[in-house]
Amino acid sequence: MAEGSIRSVVVVGAGVMGRGIALASARAGLKTSVIEPSDAATQSARADLDRILERSREKGELDEDAARATRERLAWGSSYDAVGGADLLIEAVPESLAIKAEVYKSVAPRLKPESVIATNTSSLSITELAATSDRPARFVGMHFFNPVHRMRLVELVRGLETSAETLALAEGAARAMGKETVVVRESPGFVTSRINVLIGNEAFAMLESGVASARDIDKALKLGLNHPMGPFELVDLVGLDTRLSILEYLHRTLGDRFRPSPLLIQYVKAGRLGRKVGRGVYDYPS
Repeated sequence: MAEGSIRSVVVVGAGVMGRGIALASARAGLKTSVIEPSDAATQSARADLDRILERSREKGELDEDAARATRERLAWGSSYDAVGGADLLIEAVPESLAIKAEVYKSVAPRLKPESVIATNTSSLSITELAATSDRPARFVGMHFFNPVHRMRLVELVRGLETSAETLALAEGAARAMGKETVVVRESPGFVTSRINVLIGNEAFAMLESGVASARDIDKALKLGLNHPMGPFELVDLVGLDTRLSILEYLHRTLGDRFRPSPLLIQYVKAGRLGRKVGRGVYDYPS
């Protein structure tokens, strides 16, 4: 790795966030590998990124040569052997300390000593996650937003032992991907999740008590408060199970004001997890 730069990226996880991060990396001209054990998830991710690139080409945001070059910079696999050449590894697996720790354990013997590990967690402790890795000083939070190809922000989260050099490398990588950054001192939920889940939780409380319909609550926040999406449109995009997981963590760490709405819990129990399954607060016919 050249001093002060990231040239190659490995993304672990080809879910909604992982595939979006991989696309942003490849479009930035970085050699990018995606590691995903599920063939179905890999095929879904590749098809999704092809659709995004085609729409971008149709809108004139990139030409055919750029789209082709982006695809060529993307490599797909299921083995951790691909991490050996990575300057930056971005972990984008489910919001579980145990799952993430298993990833760090698996990549440790394969990564270069100077490589940086970034986690895309939206709420978990960077210091606690870093402690399960073999390189706490070269560990940082890089919280991207969905959809990654449209959302311009990356929250950079510094753990207790994250070095200044690591933070600078992560910021450089994010800016290479066309993102703006904010630097956040480690705190549960960082900035965005901490505020956003409170808005969403209150929206569920209002829906449960009959204050207004879901569509009217969404409309009120979009037209009255200039939010680009209503809270229910957003939670359907993020995933109700993901939102519940974040709220449960913040409830444990920050107290009762983050207690999850009973209606949100009920929706998750019913399998209404959002767009990814075709139904959440709203239904999404295939």
